Amino acid sequence: MKALKHIFFFGIFFIGFRAQSQVTVHPMVFAGYEYQNSNFGEVGARFIFLKNDNVLYRVSGSALMGKVNGEFAILPKFQGDILLNFEKNVDIQHSYYFLAGTEITPQFVAPKAGISLFGIIDFTGGYAFKLGNSQLNDRVMEGLNLNFTVNIPLVVFSKSKKNK
Repeated sequence: MKALKHIFFFGIFFIGFRAQSQVTVHPMVFAGYEYQNSNFGEVGARFIFLKNDNVLYRVSGSALMGKVNGEFAILPKFQGDILLNFEKNVDIQHSYYFLAGTEITPQFVAPKAGISLFGIIDFTGGYAFKLGNSQLNDRVMEGLNLNFTVNIPLVVFSKSKKNK
């Protein structure tokens, strides 16, 4: 229940952020790999909020899927990130962003930092702190957290339809 309250307030924050200024929103889908005391594949959807090309905010929801102690497990994950690159007015030439964020599941919360190449390929690392006494298939989800994701902007698909 606490997680839902945090998600609600995070959503209110972004609605207020959007109401104050002209913000562009870009939807994406993504797939990747996550190591969190076990190997997980990850698929999900993500929204990028930006007013200019220097600071981007991302909110995403995904599912982590993998084998934990010999049993298949699926973990829902909610994530918020801030991407920073202060090169002025070079939107398409931004080749990298510094990334900081937090991800939360029913098992752990993990602050993280990393780099995003072209906003498409992300490499992040952090440390996961378990939530309460929760375990996944008798394994504690705490410790080193590594992520690799590939983001696919949905605008790529919409423009290809217009050209046909």
